[in-house]
Amino acid sequence: MKLRIAAVAVAAVLTVPALTACDAISTAMDCANTAVAITDGANDLQQAVSQAGNSPQDAKNALDQIETNLKKIGDQTDNADLGKAIDSMNTAVKNVRTAIDSGNTVPDIQPVADAASEISKVCTPG
Repeated sequence: MKLRIAAVAVAAVLTVPALTACDAISTAMDCANTAVAITDGANDLQQAVSQAGNSPQDAKNALDQIETNLKKIGDQTDNADLGKAIDSMNTAVKNVRTAIDSGNTVPDIQPVADAASEISKVCTPG
């Protein structure tokens, strides 16, 4: 009986790290996929801002998509480095949105691109 309990305990100890590792890999993959979506959103924003014929609404739509992806990635992690990168991106997105709302048709979007790059770095496994 003691041997059986010990065997079950050992099996449990060996299983927990495997499940944790799978969870970490899954989170990293979700993070990486979302980082790609954020980068795509930053590219869409750049395109919307650089094409004078587009309405400011195109840029706002790109900002909305970035914010949606930031929330998704923020809800999935408690990583401090990623948290800082998300905060930087949120600030950059807010500044671009404020500029557009103030009538600036060519806001500085470099901070958005820089923050997207940082999120990509943090989310890249290995």
